[in-house]
Amino acid sequence: MQGTVRQARAGDVAAIAVIWNRIIAQTTATFTTEPKDLSGWLDAKAAAGEPVFALVDASDCCIGFATYGLFRGGTGYAHVVEHTVMLAQVAQGSGGGRALIAALSGHAVAAGKGALIGGISGENTAAIRFHLALGFREVGRVPNAGRKFGRDLDLVLMHRAL
Repeated sequence: MQGTVRQARAGDVAAIAVIWNRIIAQTTATFTTEPKDLSGWLDAKAAAGEPVFALVDASDCCIGFATYGLFRGGTGYAHVVEHTVMLAQVAQGSGGGRALIAALSGHAVAAGKGALIGGISGENTAAIRFHLALGFREVGRVPNAGRKFGRDLDLVLMHRAL
């Protein structure tokens, strides 16, 4: 694997923003169309008890990150979390995504969560294969749930019990 997983630090936020904003601008991996301003984001995640893990290279530079948050509002959903995993292009295919999911899963289990949910663009077949390889299964597909680059996009919901 390329890199090491650790808790994200304030110094990682600029690199996380670069990774996330490149993905927003250039791909359909997220349906978000506006760049992220991550000012205060790490503190807000910590205050909510939501982890942020960084994948760092040998120089301790952030080359990927993962986090989770509530799947839906309301106490009835408190045991299920939706995750985000994003990698810089240099880190893709290195095993770093697997390591980030492992870190998220461990944190979620310790926090009493029962399942991870991934919301994935139907066009992102690599992410769908990645999740299937990690024991997720497709539990729903919402046709035309998103629109980006002038195209309607399906949302694929993938689930893994913890």
